[in-house]
Amino acid sequence: MNPNITTPRIVRDEDLDGFAAGQLLDVMKALTMILALPQSAAAHVDAIAIASGQGEEWRFTHGIRNWESNLHHRYLLVANGNPAEKTYVEITLDYLRSLGLHRTEGVHLQPEPAPNTGLQAAWIVEQVQGRGITSIALTVSPYHLPRAYLTVLKELDRSGIRIPVIPVPVAVAPHASIPETGATAYDLVPGEVKRILAYMNKDWVATPQDLERYLHWLWNNHEPLLVGTPE
Repeated sequence: MNPNITTPRIVRDEDLDGFAAGQLLDVMKALTMILALPQSAAAHVDAIAIASGQGEEWRFTHGIRNWESNLHHRYLLVANGNPAEKTYVEITLDYLRSLGLHRTEGVHLQPEPAPNTGLQAAWIVEQVQGRGITSIALTVSPYHLPRAYLTVLKELDRSGIRIPVIPVPVAVAPHASIPETGATAYDLVPGEVKRILAYMNKDWVATPQDLERYLHWLWNNHEPLLVGTPE
């Protein structure tokens, strides 16, 4: 993913007029299937991955609460953000401790800046590969979660890795003001949809067909994890 290519965070509904109804329906299907995966399965995964950004401290606090409350998790992976954002905060253990982190063994922070979701996903997959991680819970705000999920799936596929990835939307009100822009999740969803559609053509995110194949594999091979009866 080219970090120098950007798409506006906030787009108007009419900015999606150039896309066919079938394309928009494909995104709707993908969003539905991703967000319908059982969040309860996240209690049994090997690692929690937090994708930071937009000054949203709640991404950290939500992931840290889950990490601290469940010793089953072996790793907490915290992907860095974009230093160009005015709300960017350097991610350090001290910063995470100020947000409630106590258990630091197994915590790994992305050392280099990650100006886009693709660089975050690539680092997460490097951690998965290098540390033998067998499953992850991806923690990010709901409006951004589907695109982040599709990006991680694409990076896993590039590396020839297939593991359970459980989406964990952060508990935050959809009308909450995003610190970086002052927008709400309602305002940001159209831009996320446009990015997903544009990035599919650039091979930066998993396609609807990729997602369908992955979910077929996930349910066929890890149903106990998803329904709450992990082995």
